[in-house]
Amino acid sequence: MGINIKKSQAYFEKAKQRYMNQVNAIIGEEGKLKQLMKSASVRLHQLKDHPKVQLAMEPLMIFKRMIYAHKSGEHKLSMKTLGLLVLGILYFVTPIDFIPDFLPVIGYADDISVIIAIFNALKIEVEEFLEWERVNGNKPI
Repeated sequence: MGINIKKSQAYFEKAKQRYMNQVNAIIGEEGKLKQLMKSASVRLHQLKDHPKVQLAMEPLMIFKRMIYAHKSGEHKLSMKTLGLLVLGILYFVTPIDFIPDFLPVIGYADDISVIIAIFNALKIEVEEFLEWERVNGNKPI
């Protein structure tokens, strides 16, 4: 049993590193970030009526707005926060992840879990951003 846990941990670490490498590349290159945001918009539109994805819809929209506000210079985020936001969106748009999205019923469970975990981890930053939007009269994208 210990071997399976070690294999699982090694697999998780490899996957985590792969995603973090992609996140760093995306943050470092404007064109890649724009492409990710476009892919997120397409994916959100495709899945807008999917009942399981509805749980992640609002956090994803907030993530997108936070990234756009950061990139425009209107509302700056820490690199850690920006990295987590990009990670969440990247995980959502990538069809092959821990539980492949094409699997019925459970295919989006990991995507939703990752989005909700990031949303909860960034709760203070999200609340500050939503207050900033409210005060500044910014319209959601």
